Amino acid sequence: MSTPFFISMAATAKNEVSSNSRENILAAATRVAQARGYGGLNFRDLAEQVGIKSASMYYHFPSKADLGAAVARRYWEDSAVALDAMLADTSDPLRCLHDYPDIFRRSLESNNRLCLGSFMAAEYDDLPETVKKEVQTFADVHVAWLCQVLSAAATVSAEDSEQRARAIYAAVAGAQLMARSRSNIALFDALIETYRVVGLLPA
Repeated sequence: MSTPFFISMAATAKNEVSSNSRENILAAATRVAQARGYGGLNFRDLAEQVGIKSASMYYHFPSKADLGAAVARRYWEDSAVALDAMLADTSDPLRCLHDYPDIFRRSLESNNRLCLGSFMAAEYDDLPETVKKEVQTFADVHVAWLCQVLSAAATVSAEDSEQRARAIYAAVAGAQLMARSRSNIALFDALIETYRVVGLLPA
């Protein structure tokens, strides 16, 4: 017997509401984690922000660790998409390297937030294992992309590309951290310009 049309429509609507709630939770949790880290994630506060009951949070994320892992995973997935889009928009790998710091700058532009990957990395000892894995993946995605672009630009040898990629990632993330601690985006820009002067990044 086929499912009555109105029952099927109701089920579809319920699934859409559930999916929207999950996305809204992830978006709200990402903003919180960028401002206060994993330790700042609170189911009751997030439920209030999203406009759902606290108990409903557990339907989507059975534990804080599940939520933290999902947030960190979505963050590096979105970051990977942004990096690939940057590479697709230009055939010039040097331009990609020049523009790379803008990804971190955008967090500072958004209410002086910190890259979620950096914030959670600072909390590493207190993170559940599932969250640690996703945080490490964020850094791995960036280093792999930088390796690819450095190789394409032929700025360093293939043997040195990974070390240079790690240095660039650490330097840009560090510049963001210092600028955030002083609520001074101009400091971030000054540090990035220094990296270009000394040759870590292309001018």
